[in-house]
Amino acid sequence: MGFAKLLGRVAMKPFSRALPQMGDTERAALEAGTVGFEGQIFAGRPDFDALIATGPNALTEEEQAFLDNEVKTLCAMLDDFAIDEARDLPSEVWQYMREKRFFGMIIPKVWGGLGFGHHAHATVVTRLATVNVSAAVTVMVPNSLGPAELLLRYGTDAQKKYYLPRLANGTDLPCFGLTAPYAGSDAASIPDRGILTEREIDGVRVRGFQVTFSKRYITLAPVATVVGLAFNAVDDSRTEGPINLGITCALIPVPQSGMQIGRRHRPMDSAFMNGPIEGQDVFVPMEWVIGGEQQVGQGWRMLMESLAAGRAISLPALGAATQQSSLFVANGYGKIREQFGLPIGKFDAIAGIIAGMSAELYATDAARRFTAAALDKGEQPSVASVASAILKVHLTEAGRRSVNHAMDILGGKGIINGPSNLLSVAYRHMPVAITVEGANILTRSLIIFGQGAVRCHPYVMAEMNAVQQRDPEALGRALIGHAGHTIRNLWCSLFGAPVIGTPPEPLRKEARLLARLSAKYALTSDLAMGLLGGRLKRMELLSARLGDCLSHLYLASACIWRYTVEADSDMLPFARAALRVQLDAAEEVLRDLYANLPTPGRRMIGKLVLSRTAHLAPMRDVQMLELAALLRRRRDLVNRLCPDISAPKQGGMLDLMQALELSEQLGDETTELNKLVRRTRSFEKAAKETADPERSLAYLKAADRVIQVDDFPA
Repeated sequence: MGFAKLLGRVAMKPFSRALPQMGDTERAALEAGTVGFEGQIFAGRPDFDALIATGPNALTEEEQAFLDNEVKTLCAMLDDFAIDEARDLPSEVWQYMREKRFFGMIIPKVWGGLGFGHHAHATVVTRLATVNVSAAVTVMVPNSLGPAELLLRYGTDAQKKYYLPRLANGTDLPCFGLTAPYAGSDAASIPDRGILTEREIDGVRVRGFQVTFSKRYITLAPVATVVGLAFNAVDDSRTEGPINLGITCALIPVPQSGMQIGRRHRPMDSAFMNGPIEGQDVFVPMEWVIGGEQQVGQGWRMLMESLAAGRAISLPALGAATQQSSLFVANGYGKIREQFGLPIGKFDAIAGIIAGMSAELYATDAARRFTAAALDKGEQPSVASVASAILKVHLTEAGRRSVNHAMDILGGKGIINGPSNLLSVAYRHMPVAITVEGANILTRSLIIFGQGAVRCHPYVMAEMNAVQQRDPEALGRALIGHAGHTIRNLWCSLFGAPVIGTPPEPLRKEARLLARLSAKYALTSDLAMGLLGGRLKRMELLSARLGDCLSHLYLASACIWRYTVEADSDMLPFARAALRVQLDAAEEVLRDLYANLPTPGRRMIGKLVLSRTAHLAPMRDVQMLELAALLRRRRDLVNRLCPDISAPKQGGMLDLMQALELSEQLGDETTELNKLVRRTRSFEKAAKETADPERSLAYLKAADRVIQVDDFPA
């Protein structure tokens, strides 16, 4: 008997008790998709050459033309306040989105769609969301959460031929019903049942399912013409009792006998369409099952493999849009608005906040763009994949932080609703992104590390499979490899990790620390799993910290990728600040984790693992104030951090854009001009005393529109 087999036999029993059990639905989630760069971080061996080889984001000529024309035109049709008040998009907007195939971005050209890549898809959603979130949600759902992706991957030829052209040109508007009142976060336990049966239709016996269901929170449901539905298929004709066939996905045309659809939810009183769907004994023929009868029971795997765009692309795009809008508004308003004779953006308290927003935006947008580039190169994340979970949580949370900061800076201007308001609608929408597609609390505490530990770790999945298959030799081989992995990471944690690959020279110091922190993280993950075993899965606060550390390292890696592929030396201060903030946060999380490990000697273990960390000091006040000064002086840097800001039809954001444009033309004269206004108490008199009275007056009026707020009849 070989050593590996002997070791596996000895370890089989204790490992069977220690390793968490894995159900079929969890296994389907874990096995779907691919592992990207996050796997290298989990292994403690980030390869910067592999990171950079992902390459830059790229747009085809058609994608760029669409952004420059159709997207720009659509943005100019959107009035944020008017849409919010009407609780719907104008009819001409609906028509334009259909005509220009906004609902068919991901559908290949052969089926009448636009055939766009992930980066183009994300950019469209981001640009729309900087103007009106409801329009962005309306566009994103058919492209990420609707049936099109499922049809492309699994649909029968007949289903593709019929539905894809209709979805591409907007003839059919889809929704997808998954969430039920008693199955929210635990979506795999949906109680909706479809009983296998036969019915006579036009003299022909047709096999299908008699489905009863209740769904809620379904975006586009009130206006949908076809419903994607997930239900549990059951065959109760067996003599031995009902047989659960598994989750199944089907397409139901609207209207349909037994189905009630059309009522609305009002999520944060938003204008996008969202509502419940209910059905009582709705007959679903086999030809309506996505992929036909052979795909009955395969719905959960289909969803895991196909709907990741909602987490990796669309929802992060909403978070990025909120961050960009918030930074643009905070910095711009800080230049226009004066108090105590100074632009408020020059006060340290405000400048520090703006600088922090810019550093976080650089990192989160880097991660979003890096993941889109990886997807465009062929990686296939699952809904439960680590990268998509990191983006979903950290982009939406960053959006929430940024809009909160910007609202603080706006003060009274921010809390008075009306056409002139700059951020109130986006502020109200933010909890929606936090909540949907896997609430952030759940995703942070259970998925990023809980499933990432199994999915990304080089040996844990092999160990779990070996235990489940009762294969001692496979378990022994995995344990030997795992032991070597742990020893290597212990050595690198204590004595320094090699920098694999060639990071950019200006960020080499940060890359060295990232490599070492990655080794410390990998070692800490092994220690936590080894000391706590299956209990770690239930200790959600610890699991969340392990997920947070991985997330910070992923964002930091993306900063190195972004700075390299963009080759923009002017952005070095922001890249370095973003890296320092993320690395400092990663180290702080590790310290908190060791302080909270429920094991004896945790402090000693923590001191050992975290010793000799080549600590890179976090950003100091003076450095943050320098970032803020750069943003005040150089509008081009703001534009590079906020490239997706788009001009709306009218409203406060358009007023701010116009005021900033005139301010740029006047340059330093605006300071003297504001002094003249305080002295003369007249825009006209002040403007006449300048070298360019016409432009000065235009600026003063534009700035006044930015400062004023709306009032309404009592």
